[in-house]
Amino acid sequence: MRTYDFAPLYRATVGFDKVADLMDRVLTADANTNSYPPYNIEKTDDETYRISIAVAGFSSDDLSVEVKEHSLVVSARKADEDTKSYLHRGIATRAFERRFHLADHVVVTGASHEDGMLNIDLVKEVPEALKPRRIEIASQKAIETDVVDAKAVN
Repeated sequence: MRTYDFAPLYRATVGFDKVADLMDRVLTADANTNSYPPYNIEKTDDETYRISIAVAGFSSDDLSVEVKEHSLVVSARKADEDTKSYLHRGIATRAFERRFHLADHVVVTGASHEDGMLNIDLVKEVPEALKPRRIEIASQKAIETDVVDAKAVN
């Protein structure tokens, strides 16, 4: 696998730290990353998303959902170990921690645990100041009319 050195990028740019960090994180991610537990990311509307994680065998008390520094951290730890004797154990209930990096202005609005699935709802809330706005263009004729009226009054 090829590796890239982004040191020159850090020396020649200002304010692009997040982009460079994201590129480093993506390129250094191991191809054999842990795939447990399986999850889906759905776009439910223009500005809303849902992360669904298969958490069979875990109760709501075993699960933890936290937002830390633009990261959503989902973790689980089984409260008590089973003392049962299994002939075959195919449902994994091992502890895990899964991280999702959130874009700017993405907010977690809620989480629910139902039928072995943990659903986390997110919404992208762009502030009014960052939304596009339409600027009215004044015509030259309207400006001249205002000037003429001002002279007639004096």
